[in-house]
Amino acid sequence: MAVDLSMQVLVVDDYKTMIRIIRNLLKQLGFENVDEAEDGSAALAKMRAKQYGLVISDWNMEPMTGYELLKEVRADDRLKETPFIMVTAESKTENVIAAKKAGVNNYIVKPFNAATLKGKMASVLGEF
Repeated sequence: MAVDLSMQVLVVDDYKTMIRIIRNLLKQLGFENVDEAEDGSAALAKMRAKQYGLVISDWNMEPMTGYELLKEVRADDRLKETPFIMVTAESKTENVIAAKKAGVNNYIVKPFNAATLKGKMASVLGEF
C-alpha cells in the first residue's frame, strides 16, 4: 500500500523551532499537509476535530506530555488506530518501554535527520 503524501500529519512540540525543523524534514520527504500543536491537550482537541494520518509528538511538554497524549489517543475508539511516533531527547530504556506499552508505533531520539525520520515513518506507514 502506497503512503498517501497528501495525508495530514500533526506535529506536537512546545518548542517552535523543533516544529519548524520537523515540518521542513516532512516537506523534504514530500508531505505538504502538516499541522501543529504546542502541547498534548491542544493536539488532542485537533485530533478530535480532524483526521490525521500520523502524529509526531515530543515527549516532554507541559501541561500534557506526549506520553499522556499517546495514552489518551490509544484510549479513544475514534483515534486509537492513528500512527504515533514519539520524539525525545532522552533514550532512557524505561521511557522506550513505557511508550511501547502505551502503544507508540515508533520512537525517534533527537537529534535526527530526514533519513532517520523517513526510516521511522516507513516502518510505521510503509515505504514511500
